[in-house]
Amino acid sequence: MSLVPPRKTHLWIWFAWMILFFAVWAWLVFGQDRWSDVVDHWGIAVAMAVGSYAAGSTPMGGGTVGFPILVLLFREPAELGRDFSFAVQAIGMTSASIFILARRQPLAWAMLKGALLGTLLGTPLGIFLVAPIVPALWIKIVFAVVWASFGLLHLWRIGEIAGHDGMTEFDERWDFRVGLAVGIGAGATVSSVTGVGIDMVLYTVLVLLCRADLKIAIPSSVIIMAFTSVVGILTKMAFTGVRPGVFENWLAAAPVVAFGAPLGAFMVDLIGRKPTLLFVAFLCVAQFIWTCWVERVSLGLGGLLLSVLAVGLCLFGFEKLRSWGAVLVGEVRARRAAASTHAPGVNRVESET
Repeated sequence: MSLVPPRKTHLWIWFAWMILFFAVWAWLVFGQDRWSDVVDHWGIAVAMAVGSYAAGSTPMGGGTVGFPILVLLFREPAELGRDFSFAVQAIGMTSASIFILARRQPLAWAMLKGALLGTLLGTPLGIFLVAPIVPALWIKIVFAVVWASFGLLHLWRIGEIAGHDGMTEFDERWDFRVGLAVGIGAGATVSSVTGVGIDMVLYTVLVLLCRADLKIAIPSSVIIMAFTSVVGILTKMAFTGVRPGVFENWLAAAPVVAFGAPLGAFMVDLIGRKPTLLFVAFLCVAQFIWTCWVERVSLGLGGLLLSVLAVGLCLFGFEKLRSWGAVLVGEVRARRAAASTHAPGVNRVESET
């Protein structure tokens, strides 16, 4: 029998959010006579049933499925895929975040706070200065490369990543600064260009650098992606505009992701994170192959080789980050061991117990 009392949850907050969201959605659809738009875009709603589950249960936003479905299968512009990712995640990932916070799940708060501040600065900066100069083909390739490298990382290191317990505690100020750098850097680049990605960057830093438990790293990545999506879509609505077709696709997919992402966050505790991560990792690699095949004429042999090289460079970066993490964790353990030697009374009590 456990003597530790269970965490007090506040799920009524999530239920209140859901009532509010569906009231607004029903007004938009039925009050504004938009039901035909929902019916016409049923395909993206079906796709996002899978995407939203992945969004809540893995460090990959719903746009991980929504972007390639819209761009590669439905042949929509890459810019529309990016804007849709922001819009749909602003609902699905926010719903999952409220669910996570209401359940009081453990989070890497120090690093997450820095990342939240960083993306608040970096994402608008990237939308204004970086995204406009990136061609549509590059948007597709950046998305494909980042996700393929992330998938291969998990196929190669899943045993180690899933085996972490707790999280190595560095100095909180250091954690905050790292999170700030992640937020500014990823927000201004990969997220502003593709509409997704900052969640995977923060997650990678947590599991490779800090050796964080997946139960800490994944919920933290969900929250940063939710906040980035809200910042991204609001920035685009206020200043640069949103691509035509985003709203109609959003109307069809929003009610699905509002339920699907929290469902993923809940179900993964029952079936385990490792099987889900492996499944999504295969999807990440498959979409890279799919993208290269669809764009083989535009890329040419040189472009295809450069895309594969870019995946290799990302994997090299992951391995360097992992090696750095091993050094930092070793230093922390050495300091703790040295401190324990100066507390003989503590050691004696521990040995007696």
